[in-house]
Amino acid sequence: MRLPRWTFLAGALLASLAVAAEPDPSSLYRLTTEGTSARVGPGKKGVFVLEIQSLKGAHVSDEAPLKLQLSGTGAVAPEKTQLAYADSTRKSSAAVKYPDPRFEVPLAAQGKGPGTVEAKLTFFICTAEACLRQQKTLSVPVTVE
Repeated sequence: MRLPRWTFLAGALLASLAVAAEPDPSSLYRLTTEGTSARVGPGKKGVFVLEIQSLKGAHVSDEAPLKLQLSGTGAVAPEKTQLAYADSTRKSSAAVKYPDPRFEVPLAAQGKGPGTVEAKLTFFICTAEACLRQQKTLSVPVTVE
């Protein structure tokens, strides 16, 4: 049996519309480290801050795994190296079902000089249609004076 040519064209058009309807996941959130200590005095503690800000009606899933792995190089070391959604400083409430996760981790100064906080983040950003897995790696400079 031979199908008319328009049948294949219609199928191709529908498939392309389905692909085009899925949003670019990176447009649904923004990562910020605003509030992280750029400089730490000798013998003092700094803080590493990471926030996932949801955009366009999306939210970070509180059911799918969220994993944040931290390490320090040079003169800084995070006091906690493994974090999950439950470690966020923001919690859900009656007013906000899906708060944007925010992590604040103390940094220990080890000697003097430059260092970095390395962060590996895995989470799911969700819309009404789908939840999409995201993996990001960040490197934030911190100087111990």
